Amino acid sequence: MILDAHDIPSGTELQADLCIAGAGAAGITLALALEASGLDVVLLESGGEAPEPAVQQLYTGTVEDTRLHHPADSYRVRRFGGSTTLWGGRCMPLDAIDFERRDYMPHSGWPIGLDDLMPWYAQANALCEAGEFAYTAEQAFPRASAPSRPMIGNFDSDVFSTNTLERFSCPTDFGNRYRARLAKSRVRVIQHANLCHLPMQDAQTRLVGPAQVKTLDGKTFTVAARAYVLATGGLEVPRLLLNSPGVSGRGLGNAHDVVGRYYMSHLAGTIGTVDLSGATSVWHGYDVSDDGTYCRRRLALRPQAQRDLHAGNFIARLHHPRIPDAGHGNGILSALYLARPIVPYEYAKRLYGDAPGGIGNWLAHARNVITDVPNTVRFLAHWATHRTLAARKFPSVIVRPANLRFSLDFHAEQAPCENSRVTLSDTRDALGMRRIHIDWRYTPQDVFTVTRALAALAQEIARTGVGRFSYDAADVEAEMTRYGAYGGHHIGTARMGDDPRSSVVNGDARLHEADNVFIAGAAVFPTSGQANPTLSIVALALRLAHHLQGPANITALPAPPTSSSTN
Repeated sequence: MILDAHDIPSGTELQADLCIAGAGAAGITLALALEASGLDVVLLESGGEAPEPAVQQLYTGTVEDTRLHHPADSYRVRRFGGSTTLWGGRCMPLDAIDFERRDYMPHSGWPIGLDDLMPWYAQANALCEAGEFAYTAEQAFPRASAPSRPMIGNFDSDVFSTNTLERFSCPTDFGNRYRARLAKSRVRVIQHANLCHLPMQDAQTRLVGPAQVKTLDGKTFTVAARAYVLATGGLEVPRLLLNSPGVSGRGLGNAHDVVGRYYMSHLAGTIGTVDLSGATSVWHGYDVSDDGTYCRRRLALRPQAQRDLHAGNFIARLHHPRIPDAGHGNGILSALYLARPIVPYEYAKRLYGDAPGGIGNWLAHARNVITDVPNTVRFLAHWATHRTLAARKFPSVIVRPANLRFSLDFHAEQAPCENSRVTLSDTRDALGMRRIHIDWRYTPQDVFTVTRALAALAQEIARTGVGRFSYDAADVEAEMTRYGAYGGHHIGTARMGDDPRSSVVNGDARLHEADNVFIAGAAVFPTSGQANPTLSIVALALRLAHHLQGPANITALPAPPTSSSTN
């Protein structure tokens, strides 16, 4: 059922077996996975069905270096469905090497391995609506139906593979897609309900609760549950923990000052020119699987090559020339430039960067559109039918240069850094909670990863005779940080590990300091890998749901006390 906190009288105390905070990908997945478990589940969501500026404003905070990090309230959405209402739908699993402890990657190593997560990936793929769990061309396209065109003809490399896939969701808005199912379930979804405080029950117990909940119109109530799951995203999870004192007084789960540290995103940029005129064929577009899912191949640094180079995980895609530079002469790209005023901030930053302005540049782009009318019209017609009006949307702009000269789009793992962190500022929001301050940092290892991977790719392209990759090595760091922390990938702020001195939760995502608090989402990732995090967030949420109704046996936890019996 779906309720609204505005209809709950102040002072009410709700009883439940499990209280989940956050109705995004992780929270909704947990609720769906537990709807038939027999557990009494409450799912709290700060927002409602549609965007509400006053609710979104609760996300605002401060940023240490605005050149390196977007505003705190961008790339995440405080409403039913969370940031799945914004995402582009790119899905891929983590790789086995991402879970390993690597001596060249500081603070690496998960307490679980890929085998522990693999049982949940197929179901996660289904929930994300990304088709079957098949992430190589050979798996997704059996020989009888396999695309005949290789990504790069005659590119045979032991350093880079070209057969791994990215699969694309519709993209699926979890709130819109699963609302009707949750409305019919026994899960109580409560919108406009803001979890503000998780007090420890008393000095002797390792239990937390009841949770204190507020609405923006001043109502307050509590949820007394046997267990709690924070599924509010990689920036809001540390905020919630740090706003609750815990046993140390420094924040719930923060006795060793780890909460909010090791904040990662991904390293992304566009660089150089890849001339593939020597290849027998080139295909950089999308293949469509039998179930209608768009799939795209990319260049991926193989695991052994990562070890040999001492580099983090790294993938690259063949990309069109930079959109803001009218010198590309392409009407399609210039049409996208002229559409800049209506493109949302989250996408405009990556598409345009620090684009040149002025009437001269605008006129040059207009001239490209006019002189390249046939291509522009074909593109706009395709975009309207396969993107704007389609239920499963064509994922991105694909422009094939006639001379086979591409730019290179890369996406790489960021090393965990203890000084890259989220802390609390002294300012408070409308609910009285302290806001966040973001200090995202990158390290020499990050620059090294991208530098070594690009150099290895240039060498392999030349060695195989398919062409030439040219770029200025002196520009690598500037290109890697052009967009700062990449998009909405907020990772690692409540990391998973065996040692409470260097992690916040254990391998089952349970808080080291409390027996009845769990965390779902990318906040628990010890390392970022190269993969966009949503699919793995959903898989981990499914694994957590299995743990909560099985090994954790939350029904065996003590019945929650009433508010009057707690501190």
